[in-house]
Amino acid sequence: MTQAQKSRTSRLKKKLLPLALAACLAVPGGYMIAPAPQASAAFGWGSIIGAGIQGAAAHAQLTQVLKKYNDSEEGRQEFFEEMKKQYGVNNDAYLNNRLDTIMANLTSAIGAVDPTIYDKPYNYFINNDTSFNAFCTLGHNMSVNTGLFSVLTNEDEIAVVLGHEMGHGQKDHPAKGARRSLNMAIIGAATGSELGSIVTSVINNRNITKPMEREADALAFEYITHSNYNPGACAAVWQRVLDKSKTEPSALQQFLSDHPSDNDRRDAYVKKLTAYSNNHVTVKDGVVSVNGKEFDKPAPQGDMSAAERSYFVAGNLAAAYHNGHNKEQAYADGNTVMLGAQPIISCNNQDESAASLAETLNKIK
Repeated sequence: MTQAQKSRTSRLKKKLLPLALAACLAVPGGYMIAPAPQASAAFGWGSIIGAGIQGAAAHAQLTQVLKKYNDSEEGRQEFFEEMKKQYGVNNDAYLNNRLDTIMANLTSAIGAVDPTIYDKPYNYFINNDTSFNAFCTLGHNMSVNTGLFSVLTNEDEIAVVLGHEMGHGQKDHPAKGARRSLNMAIIGAATGSELGSIVTSVINNRNITKPMEREADALAFEYITHSNYNPGACAAVWQRVLDKSKTEPSALQQFLSDHPSDNDRRDAYVKKLTAYSNNHVTVKDGVVSVNGKEFDKPAPQGDMSAAERSYFVAGNLAAAYHNGHNKEQAYADGNTVMLGAQPIISCNNQDESAASLAETLNKIK
């Protein structure tokens, strides 16, 4: 390669980095309760137009840029620093300590089923956005909105959200989504002057598809079941979102969204929970059943609705059956119902007594 060619390649990389960043930062694989963050003007949508690249050259350059920022350590660290500049960093010690603990637990859980996580450890930080969201981008770079910690106070539910994002990362969804969308933009550009507006249109739509979302949801459940977190939290987090949302999006909004509806995601997790219990545990309309017989309808607790809490009770029962604790007797340990070594529910003053629930469980388990 001549010096002139090297110089042109270097200039193209500099022009394409903002585009690659915008592609993944504008519409990351986020949890999408709040709108996805949009790329700022500082990322320079028009920069690629000045580069004057099209067709095969544009595809080749895009592949090179994505490979650098997704796969190389130098590139993904550079990307991470750009993310922090874009969104700002919340250095709150308490929140960051919580995040560090959850990320360490999830890394171990994922490592049990997918050791490749250790080849590219996740970078992560808390940003200053007060809306409910978290997202994973190129290079296993993640960010968690400050607002997520306002909506979710339960560590198990936070772990579900982050496990979902790490599922996107493990399956390389951000890079696949960015490559597909940007390639379509390049193909659709009749002239270099049209490319900027087409890219803007494509990128401001989401890159993560519904199949990718469902895959990440399924992976989150698998990861949670390899941790000490309650597998019922997967359904519970969506019940909490529904409780706080008050109203469901219209059918048209759900159809146009690249994410399954909140109800669908919750119900899919309920089915996984039943399967995980070897089909012994079911939960519907706040009622937890064992072997087809009602065990309990938990009362609300704190800011947790009765329905949300029912999924945690079902999760504990599912774990008990999955791990063989159901072979032991249920008993009351103070106000907590135990099944072997597995806690099932800690009763509040609105619940049926622990002794009574233990007696019921022994009859039907």
